[in-house]
Amino acid sequence: MIEKNCREILIIFSKGVISHNVDGIQDTLKKDLEFERHPKLRDRSPFKTINSEFEDIIDCIDIYKQPAFDHPLLKNHKLQMQPNFENLIEKTSVNSSQIESMFGIHRKKCPQGTVPIKKEQKMISLKKEYLVNNNILVKDIPGVHIAETTVIYDDVVGPYYKVSAINSVYNPKMTEKNQLSSSHVWVENGPIESVNKISAGWHVYPELYGDTKTHFYAAWTKDNFKTTGCHNLQCPGFVQTDRQYSLGFSFPKTSTYGGPIIEGLISIAQDPKTKNWWINAGEINIGYYPAALFSNLGSAAMVGWGGRTQGKANGPSPPMGSGYFPDGKGIHSGYFRALKIRDNSGEEYTPNPIITKTSTDNSDCYHIEYYGPQVGFPGVIQYGGPGGSNCGD
Repeated sequence: MIEKNCREILIIFSKGVISHNVDGIQDTLKKDLEFERHPKLRDRSPFKTINSEFEDIIDCIDIYKQPAFDHPLLKNHKLQMQPNFENLIEKTSVNSSQIESMFGIHRKKCPQGTVPIKKEQKMISLKKEYLVNNNILVKDIPGVHIAETTVIYDDVVGPYYKVSAINSVYNPKMTEKNQLSSSHVWVENGPIESVNKISAGWHVYPELYGDTKTHFYAAWTKDNFKTTGCHNLQCPGFVQTDRQYSLGFSFPKTSTYGGPIIEGLISIAQDPKTKNWWINAGEINIGYYPAALFSNLGSAAMVGWGGRTQGKANGPSPPMGSGYFPDGKGIHSGYFRALKIRDNSGEEYTPNPIITKTSTDNSDCYHIEYYGPQVGFPGVIQYGGPGGSNCGD
C-alpha cells in the first residue's frame, strides 16, 4: 500500500545531469578586465537597484565588495565562480498541472561583476545577536520542534560530502509574529557544544523578513550558534556568485493541498578541490560557504532532511510543511524526493532506511515517514503536521 501511494508522488523516473553554462576562460578574463575598468563597480554603492515583480528590492553590489569579505578569515579569499562538479538529479516526467518549478517566472539579472543582495538583509543586521542566540537549528531552545530523517557516520557508512533532494515548497500560516516554520537539508560535524553546520531550504520567518512569504535560505555556524553563524547574509560568510538569485529570495508561488505542487532541488555539496560548500537551488549554484569559515567541517558526520518549527515556549506551534500529516500521497503532505548523499567513495546514492534514523519530538503535532527505495522507486520522505497549542516546550 505504501509503495502504491508513494507512486502517486513519483510517476516516471529517469536519471539526468544538470549542465551549467560556464564561460570559457578567455571570456571570463575579458569580463573581469571590463569589471576592473568600470569605476562605479569599484564603489561600495549599488551599481544597480532592481525592483522585482516579487516585491523584493535588490541591490547589485560589486562581487568583491559583498558582505562575505568583511569576515576576517576571508580577507585573502580567492573567489570561486563555479564548483568543480555537476549536480546529478532524478529527472521526472510528471503531469505539468500537478508539479511546477520552484522559481516560477524569470528574474532580472544583475550586471556582470555584481551580485544581488536583498536590501532588507543589509538593514536588519541589528538583530544579529538575537538571531544567533535564538536559532531554530539549535534543538534545545524552548519552543523548537522537529520532524527529521538523518544519516549518521559510523563504521560502515560515511563520512559525507553532499546531501540533496527535490523538496516541495509550501507557505504554512503563522498565527503569531514570533513563529517560524522551515524545511531543510543539512550537513554537520563535531560535538554538540561546538558543532559545525550548514542548512539550506525554505522557511516562513516573519521576524527576519517582516512578511509571511516563503523564502529560500541558508545558514551556518562553527560553534552551534553560540557566537558564530546566521541566516543568509545577516553576518559575513556566504559568498554569493549567481547574478540572478540570492539567499532570502521569496517564492512567487507555493504548493497547495491537493495540487498543484511547487518543488525544486536543494543541495549542499562540498567542492572536491577547494573544499568549499556550495548551495544549489533548482539548477542554480547560488554561492558557497568557504572552507575557511569552519573549524571541523572537512566532511560531515551527519546529513539529513526534514522540517522544524519554532514558537514561544508553552505557546502555540505553527504548521509544518503543508500543515497535514504524511499519508503516502505527494499532493497532501510536504515531501523530499530523489534523496541523494555522497560519501568518500565519490558515488551518489539514495540511503537505505537501515542506515537512517527518523524522529519527531511530538507525534501529536508532527509526523515524518521515510518510504525507502524499492524497485523502480527511489524513495520519498513525507513530513509535516498542523502544530497547535498542545505541542509542549
